[in-house]
Amino acid sequence: MGKPSVRGRRARPPAGSLMSPRVLWNGFLLWHLTQSLFLGVPFPYWLHGLLRILGAAQFQGSELALSAFLVLVFLWLHSLRRLFECFYVSVFSNAVIHVVQYCFGLVYYVLIGLTVLSQVPMDGRNVYVIGKNLLMQARWFHILGMMMFIWSSVHQYKCHVILGNLRKNKAGVVIHCNHRIPFGDWFEYVSSPNYLAELMIYISMAVTFGFHNLTWWLVVTYVFFSQALSALLSHKFYKSKFVSYPKHRKAFLPFLF
Repeated sequence: MGKPSVRGRRARPPAGSLMSPRVLWNGFLLWHLTQSLFLGVPFPYWLHGLLRILGAAQFQGSELALSAFLVLVFLWLHSLRRLFECFYVSVFSNAVIHVVQYCFGLVYYVLIGLTVLSQVPMDGRNVYVIGKNLLMQARWFHILGMMMFIWSSVHQYKCHVILGNLRKNKAGVVIHCNHRIPFGDWFEYVSSPNYLAELMIYISMAVTFGFHNLTWWLVVTYVFFSQALSALLSHKFYKSKFVSYPKHRKAFLPFLF
């Protein structure tokens, strides 16, 4: 695909232009973590330096390496699914985004991956594994977090399919880019269930960390406010555009907001 077109200070990136680097970066970090965990390969000096800046050293022995490994796997799978949806599920309008916003998205996804990796307990440039057996670190909150991640991801995918189908015919061919009222799944409760599912995905990662990881709860807080703002704007748009818009639907949180 060609380069994103730039009009003044705005750009229209091609589908997946944010997701592709996200998949590659998270996969790159996951590869290094896997190498270190299972083969004892130390992190590269530059990567270890970045992790030290983010405070990796202070978590030595206090965090389970399995928690960070699972969260990084979840993050990579999430970005991989979103990339698939960008190419085969979603139908984007002709709207453009600000170049600054696009760059912020790239930086954000880079920092999110590094934030997860910085939670890994370190022993020098190697991962510190309590008990020297990764599977022995399995806890009940790992299973709960995994179940929440799968549940939230399935619903987000369903919502994106519903939105994409609003612009396609029965044969799956895109016929327009107009807005229509979506129905089905979590759309029966809120206007932007895909944003709600995004929040739930990040909460599932906080659960996988064992509930007590303050750094990741700060990430969840940011995701909550950013997704809530986007959901509120979408809710106001739907209500202003469609007179028959369901009055019982909330913007972001079912029955509340």
